[in-house]
Amino acid sequence: MSGMYATFAATADTVPDAVALEVAEDVLTYAELAALVDRLAARLVSSCGAVPAAVGLLASRSLAAYAGYLAALRLGAVVVPLNPSFPPARNQAMCVAAGVDVVVVDAAGAPQAGELTGAAQLRLTAPDWAAGLPDAWTRPCPSTSDDVAYVLFTSGSTGTPKGVPIRHRNLPGFLAHCRRQYGVEVGSRLSQTYDLTFDPSVGDMFTAWSAGATLVVPQTAEILTPARFVAARAITHWSSVPSVISLARRLRGLRPGSMPTLRSSVFAGEQLTVEQARAWAAAAPDSVVDNAYGPTELTITCLGHRLAASPREWLDTANGTVPIGRPNAGLEAVAVAEDGTVRTADTPDADGELCVRGHQRFDGYLDPAHDAGRFLRSAPEGTMTPVEGRPGPDDWYRTGDRVRAVAGQFVHMGRLDDQVKIRGYRIELGEIEAVLRAQPGIADAVVLALPAEGGDVALHALYTGAETESGQLSAAVAARLPEYMVPARFHHVDGFPVNNNGKVDRRALATSLESRS
Repeated sequence: MSGMYATFAATADTVPDAVALEVAEDVLTYAELAALVDRLAARLVSSCGAVPAAVGLLASRSLAAYAGYLAALRLGAVVVPLNPSFPPARNQAMCVAAGVDVVVVDAAGAPQAGELTGAAQLRLTAPDWAAGLPDAWTRPCPSTSDDVAYVLFTSGSTGTPKGVPIRHRNLPGFLAHCRRQYGVEVGSRLSQTYDLTFDPSVGDMFTAWSAGATLVVPQTAEILTPARFVAARAITHWSSVPSVISLARRLRGLRPGSMPTLRSSVFAGEQLTVEQARAWAAAAPDSVVDNAYGPTELTITCLGHRLAASPREWLDTANGTVPIGRPNAGLEAVAVAEDGTVRTADTPDADGELCVRGHQRFDGYLDPAHDAGRFLRSAPEGTMTPVEGRPGPDDWYRTGDRVRAVAGQFVHMGRLDDQVKIRGYRIELGEIEAVLRAQPGIADAVVLALPAEGGDVALHALYTGAETESGQLSAAVAARLPEYMVPARFHHVDGFPVNNNGKVDRRALATSLESRS
């Protein structure tokens, strides 16, 4: 037996009486959680009529969600997290694309479960659902290191979400890095702030479960008051998107010294500003602060930078953000200039697209058509050439992020395309534009991400054609896309300005909108 479930099972054998999971009112030791997972695995098989190849999780922040995740891995199935807050059509498309055989549904997922078709369902909505499970599944876990462990879907510029399969072998090196870098051990108490459709959730779960630590899951409202949650649950290790800091400060819930139990704080998913880092460091004076970077395709995070204990020693960056640092052990990261020239973080003033290779890199998208243009191959003369077809193990993944080398550290300088991040979620603006263009009467659409109050980002949609009521457009987008992809404002225009290349001049549009505010 190998893979992610084997990692959990080995820990359960070693420290069976340590607490593995605290979620809502449920507190389970490793032995108790392992026993529950064995029985839930048996129920999955009976619900599906056979051992499933892929299991969907229409569940959130519940015992059913985390036990279901492990039960799927126990059977050697691919885990496909869905999201009860996503439109049913999007969850349905994810199930079809990933070949889901059975969906685990908890109370949060129940309202839309009836709209999913084509897969069996196991509804774990009653408070005592665990009492009715059958005897334990006893067959060995069949997973190998080359099998796919989970598939997550990211926004796609063509309007179709891209499935990212991550194999079991992509995880061990990353988990070892996290345990070592963040000092996770038996007795550590790790927060789990991310939705299961966001890949840092995997890092939280299996860093904890590979070390014998406790995974402590806040409910959604508790994430907005991190200091209160940390103090109440004696959290030692925190991980979240940086925007949680801004939200907490806005609610005046991040007082200096308010999180004395924290020993490690990791931020990922979006740029961490120096201002945010200062506020958090003051609130958690005994915690080290790490800024981690990594797209889903590179297995959670692949670069990192640890801030010095004294803010006076922090690097000064041109854009006021904390560096994303250097690659994890066993990975290589370079900046590739437009002419194909390759530079490392140690090259003074290196500037270009961040490209990464190594054991955490995935093997290609669920749909091979999405691989086009995403990989580079090292050429003998020291430059890079595009990869045609599926990438080889030594090829580089193109992140699309522009970086600059500062004092041996990479600093994230923005995107080379129209992708943006909101609350850590990747958003291809083209996916929103595709939904708008499909609406009756609309000729064309452009979506922009513009600064909003409090350092946030707001989406603005501009469209040509028939003028349409904003509420109608908002509802149309919400029916197809997650709420964080629904534009805050809709603007009817007569036409779009173009640049010298004949492309829509997005900068001119942004300037025009900003001048109106």
